[in-house]
Amino acid sequence: MPETGPRTPDQGNDEPRVTSSPIPGADHPTTQLPAAPRPQHAPKPVLPERAEDLPPTGPSHAGPSSARARRAKAREGRSPAFLWLKEVATVVVIAVVLSFLIKTFLFRAFYIPSESMMNTLDVNDRIFVNLLVPEPIAMQRGDVVVFRDTKGWLVPTATKPAGPFTGVQDALTFVGLLPDNSEQHLVKRVIGLPGDHVVCCDGSGRLSVNGQPLDEKYINSAEVPQVRNFDVVVPAGKVWVMGDNRNHSADSRAHMESNGGFIDVADIEGKAAVIAWPLNRITALDNYPDVFRGVPAAGK
Repeated sequence: MPETGPRTPDQGNDEPRVTSSPIPGADHPTTQLPAAPRPQHAPKPVLPERAEDLPPTGPSHAGPSSARARRAKAREGRSPAFLWLKEVATVVVIAVVLSFLIKTFLFRAFYIPSESMMNTLDVNDRIFVNLLVPEPIAMQRGDVVVFRDTKGWLVPTATKPAGPFTGVQDALTFVGLLPDNSEQHLVKRVIGLPGDHVVCCDGSGRLSVNGQPLDEKYINSAEVPQVRNFDVVVPAGKVWVMGDNRNHSADSRAHMESNGGFIDVADIEGKAAVIAWPLNRITALDNYPDVFRGVPAAGK
C-alpha cells in the first residue's frame, strides 16, 4: 500500500478560519488613532414672541375647518344689529320661562279691585301671592289669603269684548308677567282655622277665638265696625275669613246661609306676601302674630 501522508483539505471545502493579528500601532506607543468627532449641540429653537404666532397644535381637525372656527367666521359675517337682536330675544325667552316657573310654583300676581281690605290693601294694588301656602307651608291665623270664588260670593261679571291686545294680555297673564284681573278671586284675612270656635261679639265688640278675645290691630280704624253676631265652629278642611274693612266686606259673615260662610282650604291660591305696586306702597304684608298669640289650640 502506498504510504499515507498528511491529507490536504479540498480547496472547495475550506471553512473560514479565525486568526489573530496585532492591532496596527499597538506596539508603537507613538502611533495614535484619530479622535472621534465631538457631538455638536443643535441650536435652540427661537420661540415666537406672541401666542398668535405659535404653530397650531392638537389633532389635525382643529384647524380652520373646525366647528369653532366656522362659528367664529359666521359671527364675523353678521351685523351688530343682528347680534343685538339675538341677545335681546334670548333674554326675553329666559325671562318668560322663569316668570312662568315662578308663577306656577312660587309666586303669582293679583290685582285688588275692591275696598274690602282697606287699609291693608287699597283699590288697584298689585300683590304677590306665595303659592307654597297652605301646602307645603301651613296656613296661620291672621294670614291674608287669595281664594277662588267657588261658592258664588261674587256677582257674575259681564264678558268683556275682546280688544286688539286681549290675546297679548291673556298670554302675559298666563306666564305671570301681568297680574290676574279676572275678578274671580277674593282676598280676606283668615280668622278661624279648622276646629276653631269663633264668636262675635263680647261686651266690647271684640271677636273671640277659642274663648280668647282679639285686639284686632289690622281693622280699618276710620270706622267703628258694626256688630254682626255669630257663633260658629269651623269644620275640617275649611276656614273662616273676614275683611279688614269690616263695614264694607262681604265676607264669611255675609254668606252664612251658603256653606255656613266657610271657604274650602282647597280653594285657597296662596298667602298674600307683598304689595308690589304702586311703588310708594311696596311692603311686606303682616299676619299680626301678636293678635293671635294667646289663642289656645282648637278643642281646648
